[in-house]
Amino acid sequence: MGYPLRGKVALVTGAARGIGFETARIAHERGASVTVIDLEEDAAAEAAGRIGERTLAIGADVTDAAAMNEAVERTVAEFGGIDVPVANAGIAPPVATMRATDPEVFERTIEIDLLGVWRTVRPALDQVVERAGHVVVVSSVYAWVNGAAAAPYAISKAGVEQMGRSLRAELRPHGAGATTAHFGFIDTVMVQKSFESPLAKEYEKTMPAFLRKRLTPAAAGKGIVDGIERRADRVILPRWWRAYMLLEGIVNPILDRAMGSDDDLVALLRRADEAERASDRGGIDHTAGKKAESEYAMKGTG
Repeated sequence: MGYPLRGKVALVTGAARGIGFETARIAHERGASVTVIDLEEDAAAEAAGRIGERTLAIGADVTDAAAMNEAVERTVAEFGGIDVPVANAGIAPPVATMRATDPEVFERTIEIDLLGVWRTVRPALDQVVERAGHVVVVSSVYAWVNGAAAAPYAISKAGVEQMGRSLRAELRPHGAGATTAHFGFIDTVMVQKSFESPLAKEYEKTMPAFLRKRLTPAAAGKGIVDGIERRADRVILPRWWRAYMLLEGIVNPILDRAMGSDDDLVALLRRADEAERASDRGGIDHTAGKKAESEYAMKGTG
């Protein structure tokens, strides 16, 4: 059954730019009132101003359960309820093996990319059940592929996939639903920063060209909003990743073996295992999506 967004209320995290902004903007175009949440309140306010009326801007850290509870309460007070929470905010760590990764970077990535999704969704669930609404959690194709040199990100996205599957089953008896969004490479600042180092660029080149093609944030945002209005179980973009998902059980064992036997990949992983991989990127301050000392706020995952 369709689920038109006109008259609905959406709450979107990581919404100051990238996938989150485009999701909020397109949902608003289709008639929803929208709460725009980002780590920096000024950035959220600027984004809400660009979207227009029927918006509420909130600065909140998705890892802060109290802040996310308050964001839900403010949204309900402003718009009368919440129909569609969209857990989009996320970060990406520097390319490094688990042995070389700064433990703070590893744990902070999982806290934001997995627990941040949980802390966004959990306080909104009573509203979703009451209003037969729809949850969106943003995973990644990294939920399926080998996460070597990006383990905390891949671990988080695999966890988000399981969260989405569980939510679909648990919400169905209430007439509500959930979409898990899986994106390949979307041309967000987060992805651009993730692949700016020479090692990351070489790693990207090991993938077939068609898998490296980057879609626009607008295409990803439209995919999410279309998925909501279809009550889709999954949104997978670019579309060719659907075939990978269907063949995952066959393809992954082959690719896992290849990562241990392909000379170029082995050489890249050796470099990713060098002890200075974390320190020469500045640790957590250079985690794409971090905004404290760096200039980058939480951005949509891709």
